Amino acid sequence: MEVVNPQHLPFELTKEFLEEIKLLIVEQSNEAILAKIEDLFAADITSILDELSGEEAKYIVQLLDTKLAAEIISTLDSDDRKKFLKNFNSKEIAGYINVIDSDDAVDILNEQPVRVREEVIALLKDREQARFIIDLMHYDEDCAGGLMQKELIKINVKQTVTECVEEIRRQAEDVEKVYAVYVVDDDGLLMGTVSLKKIILAKRGSKIQDVFDADGIVSVQTYISGEEVADLMQKYDLEAIPVVNIQGRLLGRITIDDVVDFITESAQEDIQVMAGISEDVEEDDSIWLLVRSRLPWLIGGMVGSFLAAKIIDRFDSSISLMPAISAFIPLIGSTGGNVGIQSSSLIVQSLADKSGLDTTLWKRLQKVLIVALINALIAAAFAFGCSMLVDHGAIMLSVTVSISLFAVVMLASLMGTLTPLVLNQLNINPAVASGPFITTTNDILGYGVYFLIVYLLL
Repeated sequence: MEVVNPQHLPFELTKEFLEEIKLLIVEQSNEAILAKIEDLFAADITSILDELSGEEAKYIVQLLDTKLAAEIISTLDSDDRKKFLKNFNSKEIAGYINVIDSDDAVDILNEQPVRVREEVIALLKDREQARFIIDLMHYDEDCAGGLMQKELIKINVKQTVTECVEEIRRQAEDVEKVYAVYVVDDDGLLMGTVSLKKIILAKRGSKIQDVFDADGIVSVQTYISGEEVADLMQKYDLEAIPVVNIQGRLLGRITIDDVVDFITESAQEDIQVMAGISEDVEEDDSIWLLVRSRLPWLIGGMVGSFLAAKIIDRFDSSISLMPAISAFIPLIGSTGGNVGIQSSSLIVQSLADKSGLDTTLWKRLQKVLIVALINALIAAAFAFGCSMLVDHGAIMLSVTVSISLFAVVMLASLMGTLTPLVLNQLNINPAVASGPFITTTNDILGYGVYFLIVYLLL
């Protein structure tokens, strides 16, 4: 029977635990605090800090080992970390920057005021780390250069396996995760990789040039977008990918954990955009920030609703003559909105998937139109049948509703397809098309089409 180590059970933060930690901080019972958190992972300690005030969180962090404290700081949410580090001076921040990967260090420093950033770099004891940080700072955060870290293990192709092992030992403290050793020539050009397995199994005195793998090395250049990096690492199932410059000189590497963070942040941004939230916000942000992030699309939706109301008002005389037509207004609006969101969501998904061959606009439209035509015919037939039952055989009204629904489904499908494609061409996030924008637009167009057909037929 397998015995589970209680230290490895998932940590659950309770109100009682939090109150006890706060009391120990007030009493300055350092040993008791450390005893409480010594078996916890960095992520668990981070969840505790999220619930404490800035001064309380700082008190705990300063009790911890520098490397663990630095890891915790690097895993904090960007906005939370920015607020948290206001409690530290430049010298204290530099102490943590000294012991973390260069890519995480750049993320932290880019969140600080220019004065603090320059002071921290000047105070770094590890001058190689300072040089790495300066090298990375001019890259955009969402490209390969911004995602890479400078810490890696490389070996000259002319050296021996024994020298390679010594190099791994020498850099073990700086390079936390060793997935492979990168092989370069005298000019620093990337030639291939050599796995740890080959290094271990190689005969004493073997040359790197005899054991390294020169075929199938996948690398990216610094300007490649984060999305393309993620696609490559997913496609080739990579744990790390080397980054080179235009000449092919090895500059750094991107590890899988950094790509996962990038994908998560991108997905959160798309979800918020699709929900009509214009800024990157979280539940615990200030009330004003939450209001400001939601208000633009809310006002835009209200403007669209007013326009839709004016269209309905324009046909008030038609409604007065035949009140039954007003009963189908919700059907027209909701169906058009749903169809538009379905179409735009599929297009946004296909635009995000770069693994396949690019599909031409005409092929996309052909497929969309065929699917829309089938859906429109089925929806129109269903609406005709329901209208006949509800309105006791009012054929002309049923025909009008079914024709209107057919036209609305076709139009909404076309709008839902073209809008994200156009936005993508204009370098605007196409996920915008999957939210309130497409719903409001389809409401206006749907009501206009419905009442125009009502006016022409009835």
